[in-house]
Amino acid sequence: MSTPTVNTGNTGNTGNTADGEGGQESRDAWWRGRGELGLCAFLFALGVLVITDALSLPADFAQRGPLGPKAVPVVVGSLLMLVSLLLARDVLRGGRGESEGGEDIDLSTPADGRTVLMLSAAFLAGAVLIGVVGFPVASALMFWGSVYALGSRDTVRDPLIAAVLSVVTWVVFNELLGVSLPGGPLMEVL
Repeated sequence: MSTPTVNTGNTGNTGNTADGEGGQESRDAWWRGRGELGLCAFLFALGVLVITDALSLPADFAQRGPLGPKAVPVVVGSLLMLVSLLLARDVLRGGRGESEGGEDIDLSTPADGRTVLMLSAAFLAGAVLIGVVGFPVASALMFWGSVYALGSRDTVRDPLIAAVLSVVTWVVFNELLGVSLPGGPLMEVL
């Protein structure tokens, strides 16, 4: 005759128990390789927020033509939602982002304070001058100052590209999107 054994609960078995620890472990294991789904949820929620906010804009607000102020935010919000869904599908199929390989830099070298100060000055000058000389001139100076601070020293190409980029940006915002930006004295002549 054998004696019955008593289960004290200290068997070391990590299987399913009455309090559901095994279920929690399997959920943790499932989420371990799919942390990017949190980013997908964030992007989707951000897209919904952008679209909802864009659709609440008044219809007559700064609209001059077929494209109004709602067009760009609705496109951006829709693209955010699409990217989040495509990324979620990729993650659920087993896709994983590449690990960051690290940069080939010397961490003991100090930061380049001169470049940071020059970039800050270019952005500050653009913000201060926009009301005085208008968006195209202030933006051209900011673009040119930024590329100069980052190391480009071409005295013909850089200002030319900066001027074209700033005028094209002003035309797109002012004429196509209906967002009035200060043109300044230069745009009054044209």
